[in-house]
Amino acid sequence: MKPSSRRLNNPMSRDKTDMLSLLVACLLVLLPHFFHLPLWISAGVVTLLGWRSWITWTGRRLPPRWLLLPIAALAMGGIYLAYRTFLGRDAGVAMLALLLILKLLEMHAKRDLFVVLFLSFFLLLTNFFYSQNIATALMMAIAVLALLTAQLSFQFTGAVPPFKKKLRLAGLIVGLATPLMLVLFLLFPRIQGPLWGMPGDASGARSGLSDSMTPGMISSLALSDEIAFRVRFIDPVPPQASLYWRATVLSSFDGRTWTALPQTPMKAGSVQALPGSTSTRYEVTMEPHGRRWLFALETPLAPPQLSGSSAYLANDFQLLATTRIGSRLRYEVTSWTQSSLQAGGTPDELNDALQRTVGYNPATTDFARRLLAQSSDSAELVGLVLQYFRREPFSYTLEPPLLGRNSVDEFLFSSRAGFCEHYASAFVVLMRELGIPARVVTGYQGGEINPSDGYMEVRQSDAHAWAEVWIEQRGWIRVDPTGAVAPERIQRSVASQSARRLFGGLVTLSPARDSWLAMTRFSWDALSNAWNQRVLNYSPEQQKSLVARLGIDNIDWPVLTALMLAAGSLVMAVMMLPLLMNRIRVNPADKLYATFCRRMARYGITRAAHDGPRTFMAAVTASALLPAPKKVAALRFLDGYEALQYGTVEPRRRSAALSRLHSLLTACR
Repeated sequence: MKPSSRRLNNPMSRDKTDMLSLLVACLLVLLPHFFHLPLWISAGVVTLLGWRSWITWTGRRLPPRWLLLPIAALAMGGIYLAYRTFLGRDAGVAMLALLLILKLLEMHAKRDLFVVLFLSFFLLLTNFFYSQNIATALMMAIAVLALLTAQLSFQFTGAVPPFKKKLRLAGLIVGLATPLMLVLFLLFPRIQGPLWGMPGDASGARSGLSDSMTPGMISSLALSDEIAFRVRFIDPVPPQASLYWRATVLSSFDGRTWTALPQTPMKAGSVQALPGSTSTRYEVTMEPHGRRWLFALETPLAPPQLSGSSAYLANDFQLLATTRIGSRLRYEVTSWTQSSLQAGGTPDELNDALQRTVGYNPATTDFARRLLAQSSDSAELVGLVLQYFRREPFSYTLEPPLLGRNSVDEFLFSSRAGFCEHYASAFVVLMRELGIPARVVTGYQGGEINPSDGYMEVRQSDAHAWAEVWIEQRGWIRVDPTGAVAPERIQRSVASQSARRLFGGLVTLSPARDSWLAMTRFSWDALSNAWNQRVLNYSPEQQKSLVARLGIDNIDWPVLTALMLAAGSLVMAVMMLPLLMNRIRVNPADKLYATFCRRMARYGITRAAHDGPRTFMAAVTASALLPAPKKVAALRFLDGYEALQYGTVEPRRRSAALSRLHSLLTACR
C-alpha cells in the first residue's frame, strides 16, 4: 500500500487535528485582510500558512530559529519600505498579520498556543477598521466560533469530544456572552465618534468628488455602484428632475481645472424663499468621505444640527461641517423648493464668477462676441447657448475623446461629445465670456427609492456637475446644460439606467426594478441600511433617548455606569440561576474529607488518587510528623468518614455524624 493511501486509512492524530483546526481559524481571521494588504504580504502569509500546514500534515519538525529570524527581519523590513513606518493602522495590521503567521511556525509550548489565539482575536478586531458592514460582522462571528472551537480542542484532556460537540460548545459560549454584550453595547457610556475607528481615519475615507474638477474625473464614478448617502424623506419626495444634491462650488478656472475658492459664512438675508415656495424635510445618512461637505437639496433653510460638530452655510451656498466627515453621519435638513439666492449681490461678490482665462479658447471668445451681437439680455443669452447645445450634434457619452490645451474650444466646436462636467465647464466659460457671472457646482443628481425600506439611495454613479449663473434681480439660478443634450440623464438617474455589476463583474444585474436580482439587491441594501442606522449609528444622543424611555432623564457618566453595572449584574444573575440550580451538588462528607486530605498534606501525608480511607489511615498511623493528639483525631476522623460513607449510619443520624466529623477536622488543624 502506498504511503498516501496508508495515511488516508489511518485516523489523524489528535495533535494534528487540533493544529489544523487552529490553522483554519487563523485563515478565517486573515482572509478579510487580503483585500487591503499589499499583494506581497498576502502572498507571503499564504505561503507561510501553507508551509505550516504541510509541516503539520507530514509531521515534520518546526523550522529552527536561525531560519525564522531572517524571514522575520525581511518581513519587518518590507513593511517599513511599504509604509515608511511601523505605526498606524495599515502598517500595524500588516505587522500583526505577519507576526501571527511567524508565531505559528515557532510554537514549542502551550503558552505559545495562547499567544497565537490572543493575537488572532486581536487581529480579528482590526478587520472593523476597514469595514463595519453586516457581511464583515457575520464573517467575524464565524471566525470567533472557529477560534473558540480550536481553543476548546486544546483545553480537553483525556477523551476529546467530536468536532460537532466542540463547535456546539463554542456556540453556547457565544450565546451566553450575547446578553451581556447587548447590555454593554446599549449602556456603556459612549464617546462621540465612530463605533470603530482610529485617529486619522478621515483621511482614509474617500469620496467620488473632490475640491477640483478636470474633465474626465466623474467618468470613473459612473461605473461605481457605491452608495454616497441615503435620504429618508419626511415630506413627499420631490420630482426626480429637482433632486440636485449640492456638494461643492468651483469658481476658479486655470484653463484646464476648476477649483474651489476659500469659503466664508453666508451673510444674513442672502437667501429668500420665492412666493409659493414650499419646504421639504428629509434626513440624510451620509457615508464618510473625508471632506467637509454636507449634501442637501439646493436651498436648505439652515445648517443642520450635527452630533459632535457644527455646520454652516458658506457664501457660495455650500453646506459645510467644521471638521472632516470621517464617520457615517446623520442629520436632518429642510430645503426650499424655490428660492432667490443673493439677488442683491454686489460687484465685489461677483468678481470671482466673472474671471476669464486669458490666452485660452479663442474660438469660444469669438463665439461669445457673435452671441452678444444678437442680444445683451443675460437670460436671453443663456437661452441662446442652451439652444446651441440642442441644435448642434452634441452627444452624451462617458467615454469622450481627450481634449488639448484649448479644451473648451475643442469640445464646443470639434468633439462635441462628453458628459456633465464637459457641458458644465464649457457653459460657464462661455457665460463668463458673455459677461454673465457663472460658476460650476458639483454634487449628485437623482437617486433611487429602495422599495424595501423607503430610503432613497444616492450612489457614486449619480455624481453630477451643473452650472449656476447670476441674473440681476433673480440671483443665482441653476442651469444644467447636460439636460439640454441628454434630458433622460436628469429624468432618470444613471444608477437606475445602468446595469449593476457585482463580484468584479461576474454577475450583472438588470436595471429593471422588478427583476428578482434587483429585488434581492434592494433587500440586501435595506438590511445594510438597518444595520447602519441601528448599530453603527448608535450615538450618545440615541443612548440618552433610550435611557430616557426607561424614565431616567438627564443622565451623566456616573449614572450611566451605575445603570450598566446594575443591568449587567441582573443579566449575569439570570444567566447563572439555571446553572446554579443544575449544578452538581458535592456530598458534605466528601467536602470534609477533601479538606482533611489537604491538612494532612501539610504534614507530608499525601493520599494517592486510588487510596481509600483505610489505606490512608495506615499512612496517618505510620507518620512521625503528625503530633499525637492530632493523630488520634485524624484516625477517628477517618474511622467516622468510613462509617458515614460505607457503613450503616442511619439517615436520621447523618447530621450528627457530619457534626462530629467537622469537630474532628477542627482538632486536626
